[in-house]
Amino acid sequence: MSTELLPKRVRFVKLNAKALRALADGDLAGGSAEAGVALDEYFVSDRARWIFGYRADQLAKDPSAAPWTTRAAVSEPDGVVIGDAGFHGPPSEDGVVEVGYSVVSAYRRQGYARAMLTALLARAAEEPDVRTVRATIRSDNTASLATIAGFGFTRVAERGNETDGIELVFELPANPPQPQPQPPSGSGS
Repeated sequence: MSTELLPKRVRFVKLNAKALRALADGDLAGGSAEAGVALDEYFVSDRARWIFGYRADQLAKDPSAAPWTTRAAVSEPDGVVIGDAGFHGPPSEDGVVEVGYSVVSAYRRQGYARAMLTALLARAAEEPDVRTVRATIRSDNTASLATIAGFGFTRVAERGNETDGIELVFELPANPPQPQPQPPSGSGS
């Protein structure tokens, strides 16, 4: 059996404020040392540096957001960093968390985004304060749209901005109702 057909597994490694600040400053070695894993060049790309700087500032303002922010995603069992994933912050007053994930180019189209999203949804379901998981995806991001398609997300809105263009907003209950077992048919007296 080909290993490509097996579902991917990931674990998350915390990126603390020092790691995030190092990455935002373009210091891959410092970010890797602080995280305790060898991060990919992707982590110091222009877009990643902006995101990690934003997250470092977020933690500086609210250290309690740390359990919810970006983490390095590591493929198991090989231990290779294949991207980053997390939430945009702690649950809102309405119990909403928004997921975010990105896969390093060399590991795309291999099931890692699905593995990261599965882990994020499991994490959200464990938290009593989380009622809804949100995903906001650019309308032209066919890969991410395909990733969430099998998870039961419902499109709830559309919005636009000058930077990202049209974004589609999807939501999913954190703890969707489970189907109730039906009594066996044909059991009469």
